Amino acid sequence: MTRTALPPLHMFLALAVVAVWGTNFVVIKWGLADFPPLTFAALRFAFAVFPAVFFLKRPPVPIWNLAAYGVLIGVGQFGMLYIAMTHWISPGLASLVVQTQAFFTIGLAMLLTGERVKPFQIVALALAASGLAWLVTHMTAEVTALGIGLVLIAAMSWAGGNTVQRSGQAPNMLAYVVWASVFSAPPLFALALISEGWPVVSQSVINASPAAWAAVLWQSIGNTIFGYTAWGWLLARYPTATIAPLALMVPIFGMGASALLLGESLTSTKLIAAALLLSGLALNTFWPSIGARLQLKR
Repeated sequence: MTRTALPPLHMFLALAVVAVWGTNFVVIKWGLADFPPLTFAALRFAFAVFPAVFFLKRPPVPIWNLAAYGVLIGVGQFGMLYIAMTHWISPGLASLVVQTQAFFTIGLAMLLTGERVKPFQIVALALAASGLAWLVTHMTAEVTALGIGLVLIAAMSWAGGNTVQRSGQAPNMLAYVVWASVFSAPPLFALALISEGWPVVSQSVINASPAAWAAVLWQSIGNTIFGYTAWGWLLARYPTATIAPLALMVPIFGMGASALLLGESLTSTKLIAAALLLSGLALNTFWPSIGARLQLKR
């Protein structure tokens, strides 16, 4: 029988994943100091593939599924996110806006299944949208319309990747992520050569500091291999309703780490936007279980 409460050790594991995913936005900013965005993303997925691909059997899912996930997550999510974070949005705000993937994931599920939108989802979406609107109407050098747009594309791609991954039903999430990354790195390298140029790509690799290479390895090993494997392990043992709400802490870690380590200011504008967006995400996450409890009490 699937358990619903996390013992302390498993709760610590879940919080470790959330902390890694949240603080990872600061690590991305550090890496972008030496690498152009698409080169950085390509290296991230290349190190996620090698040498792990030689030790993990290819998961029993169609090649098109692995390819679709790899391109959506590699090029769509992280390619766009890294580009946005070069000049157009701060790490803390990026960690917040990208969480809109939850609404895009719901939208895709409804499109594919024909399920109707529920009233609480409309309210949740309205709250989140008002948070984004607040940011757009209070733009500064730390957040621009282009930055928000690119991160929303990243969020849509993440949602598409979630949908593809669920349809594949891979039994081993680590193997799935590693083998899908085989399809992430090549298009990212190709786009880097086209848009950034061979001289920039080669010089960034040659001249990158040890800290920049540490950022690449952290992206590959900490964020991708540890994060996705541990999260998948937890989801296989506990109900989604138990694990998913913990992801709401990602932007808290993201904004906090950005403030502490990069000196990003936590202005009232950011805090209001965060409150609105996180309220929408929380309502969308918690209302189904709250509503079910209220029905039982009647």
